[in-house]
Amino acid sequence: MILPLDLKDFQEKLSIKLRPWQRSFEFWARTIDIYTGYKVFQLKVCFEKDVKKQEAMWERQHELAADKIYNMCADLGGFFLKVAQIVGKPDLAPAAWVRRLVTLCDQAPATPYNVIKAELEKELSQSVDELFDTFDANPLGSASIAQVHRVRLRGDKNDVVVKVQHPGVQHLMMTDIHNLQAFALFIQKTDIKFDLYSITKEMEKQIGYEFNFLREADAMERIRNFLYANNKKSPVSVPRVVRNLVTRKVLVMECINGIPIMKLGDEIAKRGINPAGKVAAAAKQNILKSLTLAYGQMILKSGFFHADPHPGNILICRGSEVALLDYGQVKDLPDQLRLGYANLILAIADKDPLRAIESFRCYYPL
Repeated sequence: MILPLDLKDFQEKLSIKLRPWQRSFEFWARTIDIYTGYKVFQLKVCFEKDVKKQEAMWERQHELAADKIYNMCADLGGFFLKVAQIVGKPDLAPAAWVRRLVTLCDQAPATPYNVIKAELEKELSQSVDELFDTFDANPLGSASIAQVHRVRLRGDKNDVVVKVQHPGVQHLMMTDIHNLQAFALFIQKTDIKFDLYSITKEMEKQIGYEFNFLREADAMERIRNFLYANNKKSPVSVPRVVRNLVTRKVLVMECINGIPIMKLGDEIAKRGINPAGKVAAAAKQNILKSLTLAYGQMILKSGFFHADPHPGNILICRGSEVALLDYGQVKDLPDQLRLGYANLILAIADKDPLRAIESFRCYYPL
């Protein structure tokens, strides 16, 4: 059945208006299911006296919850992919959650090409055909805020990439964050004595920065200039910005070819190299050395650093060289905080608790 144009337009506008409410309903339905699952389990596990059996029961419960959290983040996408990236770290969540959520990097559903094309032309005030010789309609990757396409500029011989924000994503992500803040307030009053709400407020502030690609372009250039100026060869590759093609929602930059770090093991095996052998170990050591040197210089020497080094943002290039992508999240540390941090690292290395305490006094006078 073909709907009249006016009715179809009305339905699309209604769908857009209802979408935040639908997402809120789905968030609360799934969150309540996961939460009540844990509360019921806490009653069951009390009846088991054997400690090892209790641990096995907890592991199974975490695995069950991890599947539900994974499905919720994958289905809702957007902000919840960010949540998966944050929670899917070994020091922040049960091991079963980490194993499941770490695979969600850069798996956001792609925005259709015709929508991306319209967004590009609106932002850059030129048609795609005028700007590019080639434009790959299939994205190289799609993340929570934007997706990336390989393109070639008019009259150029090398490919570049264009990062385009998903239309309407900022409003939806703010809706998601406010739902998470409400849940954080509830759970810290009923179950845990920890200020989760303040963490979600900081997340709201930091993620808000990521919607401004002009800010990201400035950060990328600043870090690139610093690393290239302070090393004969930069420890990591940083994409070059195409300055005349940057707006708040569009960012054109150098194309760097490589393998996502999470797929490195598969690539090593595909090439017939023993993943546990000396060659693989040496490559991994070089990768770790490059990242450590880059972050050591950014944090301790500059104070301005890339603050989102999740696996989806690290590419391994030819010769085990490393490329660092996505500069939407950066931090600028005051000198006193950098000094305190440096002293803390030295104190930990020397196993010196008194010096560790002193390092905190550098920034937080007692």
